Amino acid sequence: MRYGMIIDLARCIGCNACTVACKSHNGTPKDIFWSQVLVEEKGEYPNARVVPTPILCMHCEDAPCVKACPTGASYKDENGIVHVNQDKCIGCKSCMVACAYDARKFMGGEPKSYFPGKEVTELEEVQHTEFSRGVVSKCDFCADRLKEDLLPACVGTCPAQARIFGDLDDPGSEVSKILVKKSGRTLLSHKGTKPSVYYLAR
Repeated sequence: MRYGMIIDLARCIGCNACTVACKSHNGTPKDIFWSQVLVEEKGEYPNARVVPTPILCMHCEDAPCVKACPTGASYKDENGIVHVNQDKCIGCKSCMVACAYDARKFMGGEPKSYFPGKEVTELEEVQHTEFSRGVVSKCDFCADRLKEDLLPACVGTCPAQARIFGDLDDPGSEVSKILVKKSGRTLLSHKGTKPSVYYLAR
């Protein structure tokens, strides 16, 4: 099995529900985003438009971040998901340099409150205990949800159903059928990392 995702850019409306769902489920500290939507302005007034592109860890088949990690903290599991073992991470950021997608985030310093001028809330305190300081973190396709046969939070919450998730090795899965039919592409394919996240054209 190799988990993968398709993001249909023709369906994405740039609402950031995926961003919020990821932060809500994973409780990442302020300024740490494992899933986000990049926005680009195209065209010129009066025909300018905003073009959203959701991004997350690409869970590359040939992941340079795993190769760059000197301690084995970055690894791939049997389902193709790239993880970071926070107990082994020494915070050297080699994986961040190796990643072409800026998908890895360094957890430095004490977490700050989302509310300016206010202390960290009780909920934030609880959520922040899940994260070690001085280490790198990233998306893991919501591995905890997958164990309960649930979709990743970003997939399950997308109101436009722009994200499709499944087993890339199963020719009968929805993701495989769509890729055969619509020829999805990967970002920065020239890097040769063989990402597991594909995009359908707008």
